[in-house]
Amino acid sequence: MSFKEISAGGIVYRHVQNQLQIQLITDRYGKISFAKGKREPGETIEETALREIVEETGVTGRIVQPIDIIAYTYQHPQHGNVDKEVHYYLVESVSGDLRAQVEEIRGVAWYEPKEAWEKQQKSGYDNNDFILEKGLKLLGLEV
Repeated sequence: MSFKEISAGGIVYRHVQNQLQIQLITDRYGKISFAKGKREPGETIEETALREIVEETGVTGRIVQPIDIIAYTYQHPQHGNVDKEVHYYLVESVSGDLRAQVEEIRGVAWYEPKEAWEKQQKSGYDNNDFILEKGLKLLGLEV
């Protein structure tokens, strides 16, 4: 009997003077990633994504559409094998000022899409490549 865990997060974007910008976080391990976290009881997966984005980055977003789901299994000390699903959404930044939740992450910033892609390639997690690529495609960009 494997334990199931659901997390959700998003690729957050905004337009500043007709420039598209993508939000990336630096996680506690110093890796580039996207704001995400575990679903709490009674939440929809969309609510989880938006709550985690606000908590980790200070930005209130609006879900535009789902991007994809990353699924993997990891070993948990108590539960043994955990089947983890991370649901990613394309999220438009609506309001708020960037403020990293220092207990959870090291930093958060906005990047031009090309720079965001380069950072992901250099310092991101491999299984996030296609999430960012798909997110950028949904925004009309080819990487």
